[in-house]
Amino acid sequence: MSGITIWHNPRCSKSRQTLALIEDRGTVQIRKYLDDAPNEDDIRSACQAMGIAPIAMMRTGEPLFKELGLSKTDSDDMLIKAMATHPILIERPIVFHGGKARIGRPPESVLEIL
Repeated sequence: MSGITIWHNPRCSKSRQTLALIEDRGTVQIRKYLDDAPNEDDIRSACQAMGIAPIAMMRTGEPLFKELGLSKTDSDDMLIKAMATHPILIERPIVFHGGKARIGRPPESVLEIL
């Protein structure tokens, strides 16, 4: 199995656990999304691949979420723009494979798309 991509933060234990879980299932492209931030189109595609609204892939407990004055009722466009500008707001990790994606919380949740 190949063609697996992970939006990864090496400082996050769940991200490290998810990466370890998928590494033996094929070639994994690692995107350190804090250094290589996804653009708005990438984020829209991720939401579509997961079948979720943008708010569902946001770290709403992140202090920056409140500092920016964001709320769970903001428009999808506003939330997507915030994630593209401040990738720390993106929930991690996200694994992509075969046109589908899952957030690795818990890490085992990504196995359903592999």
